[in-house]
Amino acid sequence: MTLNKLRQTRLSQGKSQTFMAKKLGYKFPSGYANIEMGRTKPSLEKAKLIADVLGVDVEELFFEQKLHKKSNKSKEVS
Repeated sequence: MTLNKLRQTRLSQGKSQTFMAKKLGYKFPSGYANIEMGRTKPSLEKAKLIADVLGVDVEELFFEQKLHKKSNKSKEVS
């Protein structure tokens, strides 16, 4: 997870950790701050919510490389 990217994206949008914590349903700002500081890892659901609040793709925030999308194409057998 690229924590620096998460923090920089939030700061570039002028959003506080308190704002993010409230949007994510945390009672205290430390709930979100712990994610940003690497103390806790967000669930996939929380990661998607964070990305939505920041208006960016979840892959952009939480993964170093692009994830491969699973293809629905079936392989043909000869």
